[in-house]
Amino acid sequence: MKAVTDADFASEVLDSDKPVLVDFWAEWCGPCRMVAPILEEISRTHGDKLEIVKLNIDENPQVPATYGVMQIPTMNVYQNGEVVKQIMGAKPKAALLRDLAEFI
Repeated sequence: MKAVTDADFASEVLDSDKPVLVDFWAEWCGPCRMVAPILEEISRTHGDKLEIVKLNIDENPQVPATYGVMQIPTMNVYQNGEVVKQIMGAKPKAALLRDLAEFI
């Protein structure tokens, strides 16, 4: 999965022609580490319909502040430059697939 930053967020996420799930995470976050392999698997399986990227909140504080990300893991789905879905907390693969069904 690709990492995005405050600097390239607009071009990589907001300007994308397909939906983009942004995984807001940090190195020290245990639940973030639990959900990461699930997101990688979903990305491999459904990457043609939904792009999944990661944004480290410690290294890139601007975007999380702009979108009011107060806890991690938070996963926002952006479509046409807007947040169209927000998923908070670590979830098992089946629950994430249900949450993302409309995009995949």
